[in-house]
Formats: sequence, structure tokens, C-alpha cells
Amino acid sequence: MAGFSRWLMRAYDVLVDEDQIAALRKLDRKATLAFAFSHRSYLDGLLLPEVILANRLSPALTFGGANLNFFPMGAWAKRTGAIFIRRQTKDIPVYRFVLRAYAAQLVQNHANLTWSIEGGRTRTGKLRPPVFGILRYIADAVDEIDGPEVYLVPTSIVYDQLHEVEAMTTEAYGAVKPPEDLRFLIRLARQQGERLGRAYLDFGEPLPLRKRLEELRADESGSGTEIERIALDVEHRINRATPVTPTAVVSLALLGADRSLSISEVLATVQPLASYIAARHWAVAGAADLTNRSTIRWALHQMVASGVVRVYEAGTEAVWGIGEDQHLVAAFYRNTAIHIFVDRAIAEMALLAAAEISERSGNGSVLPATVRDEALRLRELLKFEFLFSARAQFEKDLADEVRLIGPVEDTTKAATAEQVRQLLESADLLLAHLVLRPFLDAYHIVADRLAACEDDAFDEQAFLAECLQVGKQWELQRRIANAESRSMELFKTALRLARHRELVDEAGYSDSHDIAQRRREFADEIATAIRRVNAIAELARTR
Repeated sequence: MAGFSRWLMRAYDVLVDEDQIAALRKLDRKATLAFAFSHRSYLDGLLLPEVILANRLSPALTFGGANLNFFPMGAWAKRTGAIFIRRQTKDIPVYRFVLRAYAAQLVQNHANLTWSIEGGRTRTGKLRPPVFGILRYIADAVDEIDGPEVYLVPTSIVYDQLHEVEAMTTEAYGAVKPPEDLRFLIRLARQQGERLGRAYLDFGEPLPLRKRLEELRADESGSGTEIERIALDVEHRINRATPVTPTAVVSLALLGADRSLSISEVLATVQPLASYIAARHWAVAGAADLTNRSTIRWALHQMVASGVVRVYEAGTEAVWGIGEDQHLVAAFYRNTAIHIFVDRAIAEMALLAAAEISERSGNGSVLPATVRDEALRLRELLKFEFLFSARAQFEKDLADEVRLIGPVEDTTKAATAEQVRQLLESADLLLAHLVLRPFLDAYHIVADRLAACEDDAFDEQAFLAECLQVGKQWELQRRIANAESRSMELFKTALRLARHRELVDEAGYSDSHDIAQRRREFADEIATAIRRVNAIAELARTR
């Protein structure tokens, strides 16, 4: 059975940090290890147990979705330690009771476990919000059983490229996801015959579950939210453990330009990114040198081979650009590292917004509090899109990002609007347009159609279909930067934000004029953010 797993993984060389494994072996001798992994591929559930066994850790049982329990996959997977569970159990209390009891028995038996904390594969490349079910059952077991500690092991799995991504992007354009069956398995197995580089498996700092539960319960301010807070902590640790791949930074450069670039132009974008990544102490996959011409050329050639990037070589020099209908695929790879850049992008936007506010008010002074408030406003706008740290930590990180943008002696003191603009104009790296514009463009489409919506009954499917159609129109008109913003996944997240702001269902409101006005204000808020991100794009272009 292990041989079949390795055969399915034949598209990749697997890289694992030996020091991280050695640390886990020490914990494995005295505690239960529960590996919570990021989920980008069907292969994740094969790769992690195989790595655990190959590195002399105690075997692990894997919780997986019942959608994969089909012939012959189901019978084979069960023999290798898979436990198939239903995703929707809200109306089946007996099922939940049995699953909770089974999880408790596994913890009592000191069995190691693995599961996707996201509850399913990401369709965008970045982490999805955590699902609490399995974690809650493990926490219940820890409460019931007086035994050794259970360590949650944040586990990052990232790939240079994935065969599955193109199929997932068709779903983002509205296609129906085909069922997992024998035909699916044959197609997946055949795809792995084409080499796609490396798979990188890294472990974050383990979290002692019993100890953490005790600490949170002692803190009365967080009473009743312990599981949610632990799940978010685990996802933060997964992000921190996720290395930056050359594929991710090349995708970031090409998507941001939205035109073909020479190798020198790609390097000109990537080199300041590499400096920033080093300054923030983020790991690079395989310890690759992102400033090395050969590293970037290798990544470009690999992406050309898979069709994500196209190259034109008949002129005076070769130029590379995103392939036709491949923007969402490239965005998936970029998004594996996007969490690294979000705070910096928000800091740039907040500085520009604060400068504009100062200029409008006429007092000429940009207050740190204004920068902070504008950053928090954008954080609130994007809170369903990205995983943000707690407010106090976010504000500290914001100050650090401002210092990295340019020479700022004291971020607690006011500056003039001119000084702030000069700070942005002289920055070695500007990221807002590379990182935030695709998401803001998608939100703009949703907000625009919501403001135009006059139907009494809101039909979500019809609304999303209209967003796809208008998105295509805006793409052709160049009202959005490129095709990656025309995504069902992004539209759904924007709609979730609108619901959170009570902008969707008119039936709950007596004043239809009020909701129409607030919808227009929502659209104006996003339009303002896009205007600012485009201004930063222009600064980057003219430097």
C-alpha cells in the first residue's frame, strides 16, 4: 500500500526539514501528535502519512472526507489508516456522538492523527478559514482523559505546481465540480506521470493542547471561544511555516505586470521581494536564492512546460507572460505566499489614505493614529479574505512595516503629507497593487451589482452568475486588472462580507432606501480603495 502512495506521488521530489523531524521524534515518545495540515491537493493525505512513516515517527491515522470513499480508493485507503467521515453532520446527532467517542478512544490509545484543519482543499491557494469539528472532538477527549499531552502540529504542504489547479479554476468560473469516482482516480494517477518539481512539507511550532486549553479557560475574556482561538493559532503557525516558492514570486511578478516581461524585468521585481522576505525572516522553499538568475529562469521554464506561462523568443530577447486563461492558476501559486505580503500592502494603502486625509483637511499633518485607523479599516474590509493577527499584534506589525518601507525614525510621531508621499515614492518595494488589487477588483464587481440590485427576493446563484458576466465585461473593458478577479470564490467571500454588513437581504429591513444607500456607500468604499491601489501601481511603474 505504501508503494501505491509513492507511485501516486511520483510527480514530485519531497523535501522535509530534518531538524523539524528530529524535534517531533522527541515529542512522539511522550505525547500524542495531531498533525493539522494545509490542504491544497488530494495528494496531501497520502504525502503526510508516508513522510511520518519514512521518518520513524509513530504511524498516524488520517481523517478524510467521505467523498473519497469510493471503489477502489476507499478500501485501499482504509488499509493505510484513513478514516472517512461525513462533512455535514449537523442533523445527525448519533453520528457526532460516535465520532466524538471514537476520537476519544484514539487519543486514549496514544494514536497519532492527521486531518485538514481547513476541512477541504483551498480553491485559491491561501488557507481557508478553519473548520472546528475534529479539533473540538480531540479537545473533548483531552478533557475527558487524564493522560499525556496532545500536541497539535501545524503542518504546511506546498508544491511548486499542481496538476489539480486548472480543474479547480474552472470551478471558480462557475463550472460544477465533478464527483470523485474511479474515472477521477484514473485521471489523477495519469496526471502524476508528468513531473512538476518538488513538494515541500514543513512543520510549525507544536501547540500543547491541554496546556493551551487551561490557559484560555483561565482567561475569562475568551470564555467559550477556546477552540476557535486555538484553531486560528494553528493556522497562523501553518502560515508561518509555509516557505516561499520560486513559482509563487514569479507568479506575483507576472500577474502584477499583466504583460510579458524579460528575465531582467522579472528579476527587477523579484529581487526587492527577496530582500523583503529575508528582512521578515520568512523561509524560502528548498533554500533557493530568489535573486539568482538561474533560479528564476528555472521557475519560468517549469511554468512554460505546464502551460501556465507562455514565452515568446522570436524577437531580440525572450519575454514571458501569463498564458491564455491561466491567470487563476498563476494566482493560486502566488497565493501560497500572499500572507507574507498582506500587512505590508495594507501599510502602503494606509499611508496613502492618511496623506490624502491630511491634504483634504488642510492641516498638513499625518497622524500615526490616522494611519492606524485607515489600516484597521482596510483590515475590516478584508477580514474574510485573509488571516489577520489579533489587533494589538497587527498594530505592532503595522509599525514594523512602515519602518521597512523607508527611513522612519519614530512611527509614533506625526509627519507631513509630503513626507509620507516621498516615503512611498522612494520605497524600494511597493506591494499593494501586486497583492490587494485582484481581491478589491472582485469586491468592486460584487458591490456594484449589489448597489444596482432592485429585486425584492435575493437569488444568490443568479446574482453570482451576473457577477461572472459583468466581470468578463469589465475585464474586456480593462476596468479590472486581469481575469483572476473574475472568480466565483472571490465573489462568494465578498458576498459574505456584504451579508455581515447586513447589505444583502432586504426582507429584514423596513427602510429599503436605507439599505440602498448603504449599498452605494459600500461600493464607494471599495472604489476608493481601488483608486488608491491604482495610485500605488502608478508610483511603482514610474519609479
